[in-house]
Amino acid sequence: MKINNHTLFKGSVITVLIALTTSVNALEKPQTMEEMWKIIEAQQKQIDEMKTAMAAKVPKTADGSVKNLERKTDVLSQEVEKLRTNLVIPEETKYKSAYGLGPAASKVYQVGKGLSIGGYGEGHYQANVGEKGNNKDNADLERMVLYAGYKFTDRILFNSELEFEHASTGEGAEEKGEVSVEFAALDFFIDPLANIRAGLVLMPMGFINQIHEPPFYFGNNRPEVERRIIPSTWREVGVGLFGQITPELTYTTYVVNGLDASEFSADGIRGGRGQGSQAKAENFGFVGRVDYTPAALPGVTVGGSAYVGNSGQNQSFAGTKADVFTQLYEGHLQWKYRGLEFRTLGSWGHINDAELLSAQKGEAIGSENFGWYAEVGYDILPWLFNDTTQYLAPFIRYERLDTIAKAPDGFADDLSKDWQIYQAGLQYKPIPNVVLKADYRNRVAKQGPLSDDFNLGFGFIF
Repeated sequence: MKINNHTLFKGSVITVLIALTTSVNALEKPQTMEEMWKIIEAQQKQIDEMKTAMAAKVPKTADGSVKNLERKTDVLSQEVEKLRTNLVIPEETKYKSAYGLGPAASKVYQVGKGLSIGGYGEGHYQANVGEKGNNKDNADLERMVLYAGYKFTDRILFNSELEFEHASTGEGAEEKGEVSVEFAALDFFIDPLANIRAGLVLMPMGFINQIHEPPFYFGNNRPEVERRIIPSTWREVGVGLFGQITPELTYTTYVVNGLDASEFSADGIRGGRGQGSQAKAENFGFVGRVDYTPAALPGVTVGGSAYVGNSGQNQSFAGTKADVFTQLYEGHLQWKYRGLEFRTLGSWGHINDAELLSAQKGEAIGSENFGWYAEVGYDILPWLFNDTTQYLAPFIRYERLDTIAKAPDGFADDLSKDWQIYQAGLQYKPIPNVVLKADYRNRVAKQGPLSDDFNLGFGFIF
């Protein structure tokens, strides 16, 4: 059978177009703008070459063949456009914690370049049981948070958290609500072993201070140990290093502005946080953390952190200038195995010159404080429904804390600061981004009224 040049050329072009279209479908999604443009330029060059060859060699009488080739060219163009769209609008966001931050706060680390937006929110209803003290039933949109990050290059990015508390700007009273920058920092990636972070940074202590998004901790209220002993959310202006010593061992360390001892109280050091708001910086603090996740024990994380620094800030207390050297240490263990989640944490602190602070304040400020808690929850839904993606976990938690574990000389201990908390509840996630919560807390102080409470709430990330 005789085959002319026109037929041979037409078959070759069709074969090339089909092969190009198939190869585009088989391509993995490009990860950067540079990769995407290389693909587009290569495909466009091939299309232009084929159009030029067609114009020179295909007879005008072959209208049907030309139209067929043009249709295949359009298909190829559409596939290239899909590549462009999929790069800009990812099919699915992968929520994964990175560099010590919560999954929603870590979205900026996943983008190729440019802007990243995320956030979380939570609200609850609290009914006080027993009507002890002055606590009243209340409903509160506790937090609405926006994360905004920008990836300038593969080595430099900015990340931040803007928080609205209690659905208001406060109406002149901070306890009614405020707008705060929870963190705002630049990351400079140099090497997996050592990278730089500078700005308003979250102190790398405990579980909650860095990862405080509601789907990732049990109960409507954060553990009191991680509010009163470790004063979460605790952030200061500083600079430091973070990285991996080995794939199993990570660290974070900062130099930050020191605490302000003039704001310490019988309730602990929480009031001394600078929070990046014209914070006193006559003294500096040093904080460091290490975490170990052994490959031989999947789901296990063990670690610890320490904060040390003077808190006097060149001030006088009861007529005497004092350094007020402040220490805080904590150790933690977490185990996640299939549906099981277990956490335990212990913390101990020491405050020098506590007798001067107490004399200045007119109340006992503990020279020592401590707290610890343990909790366990288990997802029971896989036992009830095969292949379910939903989550339902009953949990229990026990806490023990005392902000005046040791009173300074000349001052009596305040037993109303010595607490035990027994808590039980349920955590339900219809999807991983949304959580519904219910819990009951039995709170007991060695002295003074402290009511139980029942809590219902919700939370989400995006």
